[in-house]
Amino acid sequence: MNNPPGETLPGSTDIMVELIKVSKRYPPDVVALDTISLTIPRGEMLFVIGMSGAGKTTLLKLMATMEAPSNGLIEIGGEPIQDLRGAKLARLRQRIGVAYQDFKLLLNRTAAENIAISMEVSYKKPQYITKRVRTLLDQLNLADKHGMIAGELSRGEQQRVTLARAVANSPALILVDEPTGNLDAITTEWVMKLLANSHKAGATIVIATHDDSLYRDSGCRVIELHKGNLLGISGERP
Repeated sequence: MNNPPGETLPGSTDIMVELIKVSKRYPPDVVALDTISLTIPRGEMLFVIGMSGAGKTTLLKLMATMEAPSNGLIEIGGEPIQDLRGAKLARLRQRIGVAYQDFKLLLNRTAAENIAISMEVSYKKPQYITKRVRTLLDQLNLADKHGMIAGELSRGEQQRVTLARAVANSPALILVDEPTGNLDAITTEWVMKLLANSHKAGATIVIATHDDSLYRDSGCRVIELHKGNLLGISGERP
């Protein structure tokens, strides 16, 4: 059964992500996040800014359930993620799309195959997958890269394939780490348009970025991290 774009995660709450006094420490004594509290309503597009090492990537990893907090509580769609195991955790992860800063593509597979993976694991119909992959490649001006091995693509092309994979399954929550680091201005427009379309379809989107042109006139809320601390919040919640 195909999920509609932006399908909500389980729970009746209007909150997509809730962090309550969350800290993350790495041995021996690195504090990546220090007692962060943050509420992200369903359907928000939120930007996370800060210098390298501020904690942006760590914050996204916690939201993606890739890592567990050292202290504090994280809820996604009203469910405490620390309590989820097995099939329940797998189902949650299928509804979260992540575009990694280091791409994490299967370099010996084609661009199309990399994008299709997120839909295959949730048992989408082959016809739907084929159409969706071609549509995404076309929207990102990668139609001619459909059958190219990912390891042979430029970094900018790999970055776009990573983003296409993140949105392909129409997830309820999309987490994007530095989406435009290897892109020129025109390609950046294609990427942000794709994310805007997912947002309009109902997805909650969190974007970590150094690029102030992405959020400067967006009207979206912006949070700033500094050495693991929440330094400030600007803009209004939707």
